[in-house]
Amino acid sequence: MSASALEQGEDAFRKIFRLYRKKNPPADLSGVLEFRSGESRLRSAELRVNAVSDQDAGRVGLQPLGEWSAYHVEGYPGFLFIVNPFLPGWQHRWVRQCLKLYPRKPNVCNLDLHMSLESGRDLWDHSHAQLRKKSPRRRSEKTLLEKLRWVTLGFHYNWDTKKYYREHQSPFPVDLAELSRCVSLACGFPNFRAEAGILNYYHMDSSLGIHVDESELDHGSPLLSFSFGQSSIFLLGGLSRDVAPTPMLMHSGDIMVMSGASRLLYHAVPRILHYPGGGVLPPCLSVPPSNDGPNALIEPCAAADWEVCQAYLQSSRINMTVRRVLAEGGSFPEEDADTQHEAAMRGHGYHTENNETQEATQAHGYHREQ
Repeated sequence: MSASALEQGEDAFRKIFRLYRKKNPPADLSGVLEFRSGESRLRSAELRVNAVSDQDAGRVGLQPLGEWSAYHVEGYPGFLFIVNPFLPGWQHRWVRQCLKLYPRKPNVCNLDLHMSLESGRDLWDHSHAQLRKKSPRRRSEKTLLEKLRWVTLGFHYNWDTKKYYREHQSPFPVDLAELSRCVSLACGFPNFRAEAGILNYYHMDSSLGIHVDESELDHGSPLLSFSFGQSSIFLLGGLSRDVAPTPMLMHSGDIMVMSGASRLLYHAVPRILHYPGGGVLPPCLSVPPSNDGPNALIEPCAAADWEVCQAYLQSSRINMTVRRVLAEGGSFPEEDADTQHEAAMRGHGYHTENNETQEATQAHGYHREQ
């Protein structure tokens, strides 16, 4: 990278971010790491295949652990990539949870400060009929679900202060906690506890700025990331933005685990991509929703519900990240009660800064649409 570029404030990470963000002409993807090829930078990861029973894995829609494909990436100790370990038809249920259930109160979302929903109705109620009738070839007014950008679960992340607060929390979803437990056990983290979740909802013109997930008080536990829908380019860098990141492709069902030396690395999502091959949905989402699993933790996805989810995912991606906020035996710092209350009551609005530097450094969930 040239010294002149650095002098103008463009660090190595920002340069790569802009490369993959541009549309005309689009970036060459030949250098993007693909986890479904015999890539020399990858090595197989050994999972704790006996840590989770096949029955427990199946209750949340996961294949037996012995059938998972997991990889380490050269130069990134503590980073683990699991290629879609979900049973056929089961991703549909998790998509339905993200669109129909998780945005409901008492969870918090970006729309809370911008509109007052009619009593007894939620985003799904407002949107499902219109989404079911939508045509991908015709422009129409966005539904509330299509305006959804983020949802927080458990300890609610405060976007203004970049902190979590003891007083501002809601019950963490039992099903997502169990999914996270199974994945963390498989990866060798028996003490992981799901305490906070941030769900990001991307469209084809969305991005996630360059940031580090450092707001949690426990950095010894991993960060779990689950992707559904269209694909994306994920950039994983170093402890400094002067380190050029490695671009990676993430597809529907893929899981990333950031732990150890990789837990506090800079990362970003510069671009959302249609799944390679030209289909409307990835093959794993083209199969019918699963109705299997009498002991399943989440109910089957009804055909009518999947019609709505399918229409949404034609041009969208959903990402769930799950974190442990407090270390074992830890607690929140003591703050003035009034300060905590004031902070908890604000900071949950959708950020709309257009300045590129602000966009690049906004932590966790800032999307810039063009």
